[in-house]
Amino acid sequence: MCAVWSLALTTVTVSAQSNRLTDPSQLTETAPDLFRARFDTSKGAFVVEVHREWAPIGADRFYNLVKNGFYDGTRFFRVRPGFMAQFGINGDPSIQNEWQRAFLRDDPVTQKNLRGFVSFTTEGRPQSRFTQIFINYGMEVVDKLFSPADPQPDQRRILREGNDYLQKEFPRLDFVKKATIVPATPAAPAPRRPS
Repeated sequence: MCAVWSLALTTVTVSAQSNRLTDPSQLTETAPDLFRARFDTSKGAFVVEVHREWAPIGADRFYNLVKNGFYDGTRFFRVRPGFMAQFGINGDPSIQNEWQRAFLRDDPVTQKNLRGFVSFTTEGRPQSRFTQIFINYGMEVVDKLFSPADPQPDQRRILREGNDYLQKEFPRLDFVKKATIVPATPAAPAPRRPS
């Protein structure tokens, strides 16, 4: 089972892409305890709310990737209606190549893969997470994402050819326009009990 974060819906703002994406060792900033990542997609916007305590290693990686524009332009290349949507291969093969072996240690599992939660995918073995994310069971915007009929996009070709391959062979795939970090709204104070 993978580490998970909660998903909520809202609008998206724009972020600048960073040149630091070609060196994973530079993107090691510790994420805030609670933060939100807004995704403006071709089908609308959604927000991922991240609780770092649930998966600190994954939260830090996700924070750095979003903050530096890694997910901007990425395609939702695997969508299973009622189940999940997968994305996270950078559209530029030279950038993705740098991250392909920048594996994360696995976080202890503290949450379940529930509707609206997100998780890093694995390569089918421990300690093999890197940049790909899946959203469990979707939410309103995610439920609208285009699901290509078989054959599905070939992940090996995406890694080699990037968005050029996807735009040519699967032009209807939905995609992330921009992903940005936004401040988390402070929790409302607990209501007072009458004395």
